[in-house]
Amino acid sequence: MPTTTQSTNPAQRIKMRIRKGDTVQVINGKDKGKTGEVLRTFPYENRVTVQGINLRTRHVKPTQEGETGRIVTEEASVHASNVMIYSTEKKVASRVELVVSKDGTKKRRLKKTGEMID
Repeated sequence: MPTTTQSTNPAQRIKMRIRKGDTVQVINGKDKGKTGEVLRTFPYENRVTVQGINLRTRHVKPTQEGETGRIVTEEASVHASNVMIYSTEKKVASRVELVVSKDGTKKRRLKKTGEMID
């Protein structure tokens, strides 16, 4: 019986510092430099869906009699490592650090600007 150091659960949730509603900037790929709002996060795949980024075209067949087929453009997910949180006030992308306040709550802060996110 082979011994492995890998965990038995292949689907492990990744702690992400990017949340739904954050404004992010793409730092790598075909949409590099574009900014948008996070619509959805996928913590098990470490991916995010950003509004207006990584658009895919899908052809949809008609489902009912008399309906016509159509072409749908929708956002596909991008890897979380390819986006950085974007400060709309200072117009700069930055990494995120977690800060524990005196009352014990965790808050997110941008490293470059020191701006608190939540």
